[in-house]
Amino acid sequence: MNKINIKMKRILSVVFVLFIGLSVHAQDAKKAKELLDQVSAKVKSYENIVIDFKYSLSNPKEKINQESNGNVALKGNLYNLNFMGVTKIFDGKKIYTIVPEDEEITVEDYNESDDKSITPNKMLTFFNSGYKYAWDILQNVKGRKIQYVKLTPNSAKDTRKEILIGIDTQTKHIYTVIEVGKNGTKTTLTVNSFKTNQPLSKNHFTFTKSKYPNYYINKLD
Repeated sequence: MNKINIKMKRILSVVFVLFIGLSVHAQDAKKAKELLDQVSAKVKSYENIVIDFKYSLSNPKEKINQESNGNVALKGNLYNLNFMGVTKIFDGKKIYTIVPEDEEITVEDYNESDDKSITPNKMLTFFNSGYKYAWDILQNVKGRKIQYVKLTPNSAKDTRKEILIGIDTQTKHIYTVIEVGKNGTKTTLTVNSFKTNQPLSKNHFTFTKSKYPNYYINKLD
């Protein structure tokens, strides 16, 4: 066998390995997106969702380590969030931020086109676009199989390096969301309880001014 044939065989071998690698990567990306689509479909099938969660933020370099618990009720695009002593209510048009410690309420109009962050009403569907998808590890958490999907933001301007979403393979509910920032900051939201179709009051997503008679109301344009 001459040197040209040997060289050609090596090139073809490398090309074959690269092709297989790209093919497997594409299949994994497709599998990851299909799982996320199942999560989205499940979320949309419920009348409402009530979640109790734990939130942690850490940055070893900055010596930051914080933890807090919270809860949120979701109905379509509406939400009622209680977190770190603050209540946020979104009625579909306005966001009301209620701070009992300061006896102050901030009211602002909501403009979806201006909001690129992961707000409560997007926390279970934010992953539908804007990311590259990859199949990640499978973990056993207290008898539950949690499959992780890794998201990499398409935008180079995004401050997040990657996002890991842990999904219960049986219920298709999100168990945890881990964001890793380019600056080393890591935030983790872990779902402690996930309840659906709860008997919420008709005013659960409505701000009632009479409940806060002595509060200062700050209206933002």
